[in-house]
Amino acid sequence: MTDPRDPAERLAALEADNARLRRQLDAAGLPDGLRHGMRNTMAMMRTVMHRSAERTADVESYVAHLDGRFGAVMRVQAATDAFGEADLHTLISDELMFHLAREGEQATLAGPRVRLRPKAAQVVALALHELTSNAVEHGSLALPQGRIRAAWRVSREAEPPVLTLDWAETGGSGIRASDRRGFGTDVLTEMLADDLGAAVDLHYEPDGLRCTIRLPLTARIGCHVAEEPETAWDSDTR
Repeated sequence: MTDPRDPAERLAALEADNARLRRQLDAAGLPDGLRHGMRNTMAMMRTVMHRSAERTADVESYVAHLDGRFGAVMRVQAATDAFGEADLHTLISDELMFHLAREGEQATLAGPRVRLRPKAAQVVALALHELTSNAVEHGSLALPQGRIRAAWRVSREAEPPVLTLDWAETGGSGIRASDRRGFGTDVLTEMLADDLGAAVDLHYEPDGLRCTIRLPLTARIGCHVAEEPETAWDSDTR
């Protein structure tokens, strides 16, 4: 059933639910680490609610995209270890597997083991969600021959080390940069920079999107788990 309330009313209701959950969390007597992690997750959801509302014109689209973004944040929780850290390879593979299940090799992942701290993992997961959703709806994964390659590396020439993630789509029909900024563009060009100090390059090539994310691996963001051979993963999906 479609909710008859307008977006402002829906947002106010979600805000009230979020505040109620925070109060219940504080009263539950949970361990400090768990309570802190859950509060961070709810704070991220609040950010997603507001930014999604700013960039969405109709209720149906707002609800659909909000559900997907909340799912991406919650998948981070499932991927974290006892310290709240998440493996980059797992974040990427989980997002791809959630969005597509095509037969054949749809995606290739390659890179060293990198662990991300809780806040960084959530922001990176949102960026990966927007990239993957865009690929499924408009990019290379909208076509049978489309492919994605996600490759990352860590440079130790600088201090702190720099993580570079290259996302490359091939086999698509090509998309152009839109004049209208959406939530996905905000995540890639603003949230990554503001929250994590990342630099992002977006290029709309004839056969698919190219995105390069450069992220300083400071203590609050994550670390490169030395020195393991690079791993490669192919998704056999849908």
